[in-house]
Order: sequence, then C-alpha cells, then structure tokens
Amino acid sequence: MTSPDTPTPAQIRRWRGYLAAERAEARIYRDLAGRREGQERDILLALADAESRHESHWLALLGDRADPAPRPGIRTRLLGFLARRLGFLFVLALAQQAEGRSPYDDDPHATEQMAADERIHGEVLRGLAARGRTRLSGSFRAAVFGANDGLVSNLALVLGIGATGAAPQVVLFTGIAGLLAGALSMGAGEYVSVKSQRELLAASRPDPESQSALPHLDVDANELALVYRARGMTQDEAEDHAQGVLATLHLDADAPPEEVDPDEAVGSPWRAAVSSFLFFASGALIPVLPYLFGMTGFGAVALASALVGLALLGTGAVVGILSGTSPLFRALRQLAIGYGAAAATYVLGLLFGATLG
Repeated sequence: MTSPDTPTPAQIRRWRGYLAAERAEARIYRDLAGRREGQERDILLALADAESRHESHWLALLGDRADPAPRPGIRTRLLGFLARRLGFLFVLALAQQAEGRSPYDDDPHATEQMAADERIHGEVLRGLAARGRTRLSGSFRAAVFGANDGLVSNLALVLGIGATGAAPQVVLFTGIAGLLAGALSMGAGEYVSVKSQRELLAASRPDPESQSALPHLDVDANELALVYRARGMTQDEAEDHAQGVLATLHLDADAPPEEVDPDEAVGSPWRAAVSSFLFFASGALIPVLPYLFGMTGFGAVALASALVGLALLGTGAVVGILSGTSPLFRALRQLAIGYGAAAATYVLGLLFGATLG
C-alpha cells in the first residue's frame, strides 16, 4: 500500500472528493437543524459535528493538497440544493440513502471508526424520518395508490377500447367516464378504509371511564393486574404495577403496549379520501390527454403510453426515495407492472375487436 506521505494522484483525487463530500454533508445537516428545534435539532448538529471530524481526517492526510477547496460531486450538490428547498422528510430520506453508500468500508485510508460512523448515521436518519413516515403513511398511501391506479386503469381502459376499433370520440368519453368513476370510487373506498382503521385503533385504547372503577376494586383480588397482563406484562410485573396504580388511584394508560395515535398511524379519513380522489383523477387524465387534443390511431396510443410511462417512473422513484430504498428499482418495477396490465388489456381489446369484426 502506498504510504500516505507519498500519495498517488488517484489517492489525492479520492481524498479530495471525500473532503468535499464531508464538508457538504455537514452543511446539509446544519441547514436541516436550522429548520428544527429541540432534540431533532441537537441530533442533526451532532451529525454535522461527526462529519466535521471526518473532514479533519482527510485534511490531515492531504495537507497542502487540500487547497484549492474541492467541489463535492453532483449527487452531493444536488442533495444540498434539495435540502434548502424540499420538505424535511424528503431530504432525510435522500440523506439516509447517501449515508448507506459510504465507500469507507473498502478504503484503507479511512479509519474503522469513520466507517462505523457512516453506517450508524444511516440508522440515525432512519429514526428521525420514522415519525414523519408514520404521519405521512395514510395520505401518502392514498396519493400513490390513487395516482398509480388512475394511470394504469385508465391507460388499460383507453387502450382496450381503442384496440376494438371504436371511434376516437368513444375512446375519449370512455376515458373521461373511467376517470370520474374511478376517482369517486377510490375516494369513497379510502374514506371507509381509513375510518375503519381509526375505529379499530380507538377500540383498543384505554377507556377513560374505567378510572371511576378504581376506588371500588378488591385490592386483594387485584383484577387490575389482568389489564396489564393483557397489555403484555408478566404476571409479577402486572401485579406490582397494579399495586402502584391502586396506591395512587390513577389508571396508567401508558402501560405497554404503547397507545397508538390514529392520526399518526393512519391519518385523517377525509384527507385520505381527497388525496385519493385528486391523485386518481390526475393520473387517469394523462392517458386521455392525446384524445383531448384530437389525436387518433397509433399516435394517440403511443403518446398516451409514453406519458403514462414517465408518470409511473416518477411515482415509483418518489416511493423509493421516501421509503429509503433504490428509486431506480422502484421506478422500473412500477413501470413494468403498469405496462404489463395495460398490454394485457390492449391484447384483449384486439381479440374482442377481431371477434366483433
């Protein structure tokens, strides 16, 4: 291995790239910290301090070769640009992915502590993003599924009807009818789904009225211990906890399992319904656009398919980013599923068209 005292030009370039990345990531964490408060702010500033320690390591190796200040790579610059303009959760998800791609595990000039830091940073960011992902899950699920269903179902409908040889006006009005029917159905379905989830969660929460029964409980029988055993405590733990509760005559609603807030777990039913309606309608509009502007035949089919393909790639990439996984894989998977469903419907339309003809 070449001594750090006589680094090769390739090593110098690599170290300067690390230095630029560490400086940029520290700035990103400080920018994010400036938008938060309390514990989240402290955690982000601690991450920035860790990146500054890594920066010092590369400065020591580079010496005078650290000047002029290197520029970070395109991906890191893009993350910094997004950090100043996009939502907190979106940037956390992008930063989590960036930390997961650390090259320090395979670089002999990075210390084991630095490599471990980078792995742990990804978990810290995952933890910071967890609450935001939980809060977003209800509306985000409705939005993503709504848009995806609108794209795929209406493209399949338009292609299937078009393949039978129907007139362009028939295809257009079929697509509009599919848009309205699907959006209303999705909105109503999401409302019922989320409302039902909230009711199920509410049924599992402690009943405040049970407080009034505490003064009348038989201390010796200790029925209250059964409550805590049902929540997951062992018999001894439940009995000790119940004795403490009876001593204060205050029912502990925070005993395990933790109480789930429906607003965080599943979101608002109205918000989910509106999101689902709007996103389904926006997705379902895309395959109809060529027919709205008077296109017909293969040109309309090709343009509708291309537009839907781009939209599917976009929704898949967003899901991948926010879930902390590869946006490319999610985008291609979304595209394959959507095109597969549309192609199957188009083939069926061709068969029915040939039969009717």
